[in-house]
Amino acid sequence: MKTVASVVEKYLKTKPFLLSSLSEGIINLTSLARIIMPEIEMHLGKDIKQGAVVMALKRISEELDFKISHRVAKVLQNLGEITVRSSLTDYTYEISDTLLENQSKLMFEIKTNKNLFYTSSRGVNETNIVVSSEVNSIVEECLKSEKLLSKNENLSSITVKLPHENVSVPGVYYYIFQSLAWEGITIDEVISTSNEFTIIVNENQIDIAFSVIKDLKK
Repeated sequence: MKTVASVVEKYLKTKPFLLSSLSEGIINLTSLARIIMPEIEMHLGKDIKQGAVVMALKRISEELDFKISHRVAKVLQNLGEITVRSSLTDYTYEISDTLLENQSKLMFEIKTNKNLFYTSSRGVNETNIVVSSEVNSIVEECLKSEKLLSKNENLSSITVKLPHENVSVPGVYYYIFQSLAWEGITIDEVISTSNEFTIIVNENQIDIAFSVIKDLKK
């Protein structure tokens, strides 16, 4: 059986930025209830009182304060080393039967450069390669027979070490990316492992992005 509380909760789950604002206590619950009432009534199929919606919002916001603010904050406070690299280039190639073989040639050519930044991720239809710009010519030579979909230069990366408990706490990545979005940071690529993630951004945004992530630890 549908209740006001269950319908309001389901509605809010489709509005992540609204959920976060509720957890921060920066939304007037009465005003929000008035705005969302028509949609809640539509889902319930009957008229409801505004006070019932306000009470549902109040309960949900109190729960969110624990779930988001406390659990996620604990993880963020334990963020590890933050590493910044600059002068990077992001290549995207269409997947082909020869791509892996040519990538192997590339890795052989650059394997002795210990200070080189190199990462690659493979999707369903394309492969992404991010490297230090100093080896652009080597990348393009080794992969000259492949179909290049895009090439973005003048990029920088921020790599963050995450505490092990991040995998059991929902919302950690959302909170980080939301904070970056609020500052107008455009993310070119995201690369992650179980306890580490890297974002690739334009060099003219690296200082702001670094400050945002560093401030999350406070």
